Amino acid sequence: MSLISLARRGRYVAVLAGALLLVPIVAEARPGGGKGFGSRGSRTEQAPARTDTAPNGAQPFQRSAQPSPAAPAAAGAASAAAAQAARPSMARNLMMGLGAGLLGAGLFGLLSGSGFFSGLASMAGMLGFLLQIALIGGAIWLALRFFRRRSEPQLAAAGGAPLPRDAYPPQGQSNQMARMGMMGGGSSAPQTQAIELSGEDFNAFETLLTEVNATYSNEDEAGLRRITTPEMFGYFDEDLSGNARKGFVDRVSDVKLLQGDLAEAWREGSMDYATVAMRFSLINALYERASGKVVEGDPRTPQEVTEHWTFVRERDGAWKLSGIQATA
Repeated sequence: MSLISLARRGRYVAVLAGALLLVPIVAEARPGGGKGFGSRGSRTEQAPARTDTAPNGAQPFQRSAQPSPAAPAAAGAASAAAAQAARPSMARNLMMGLGAGLLGAGLFGLLSGSGFFSGLASMAGMLGFLLQIALIGGAIWLALRFFRRRSEPQLAAAGGAPLPRDAYPPQGQSNQMARMGMMGGGSSAPQTQAIELSGEDFNAFETLLTEVNATYSNEDEAGLRRITTPEMFGYFDEDLSGNARKGFVDRVSDVKLLQGDLAEAWREGSMDYATVAMRFSLINALYERASGKVVEGDPRTPQEVTEHWTFVRERDGAWKLSGIQATA
């Protein structure tokens, strides 16, 4: 291929790239925005069940205030390792003491006129006697420690606190909740149970889908605070503040639910949770606040989005948005 053909092909590629840059980019500043943030109670680290609406499942949360179940165990292991590292070694202390004693004996012999090595020899005889006593004492100490450890109850692997006998699953029975409790250092995992939802609940989820997008678009912080958890409100408020600093405003309109499936619904204590896979359409564009110029997105063409929304309510209370996860 000639250099002229290569240069001509390079110009074609440059023109095509420039044309692609002129195509409006779909806005991702809407609520959710293709990201995952929020919480699902004790199931935050678990993927929601797959549904017909979202057969590939959901991506994990990228931001969540819910602590990971592995965090307490990791912290306990780190503390134990730090304590072990900080604990003085008996052998090291003994060797340092022997070295200091030999050096002191040599210096004493040198200063008294009998010579450095003569002082060392006399000190060595005394140290041999002391070493025998130390070895006998060490053997007794090791034996006592061995029998003491044999008499102690079995400790939990992570937390180090003794578990009562009834915390273990019965012989021959697979008890997953008991195993989860032992992994948590003796603290039982939250008890969950499946719950049934009514048509009113599903109507509330569809209403919240519209209200969350509308209040976000209108920058209605009071409205967002009313229909979302404090964690979710914090994330939305952060996004809105970021747009304001850049001189942008995000507008969402014409939100329509196209399909929805319940993935999971469960109860934890006094709280009810529900994760719903929803496919919906909306119009979304990012505008320059001062001029009204479209910076990103398409203000006329609807786009389809599929996400997992998790809702939470106190017993007999109103549902609130607790988390949003993009599909996998």
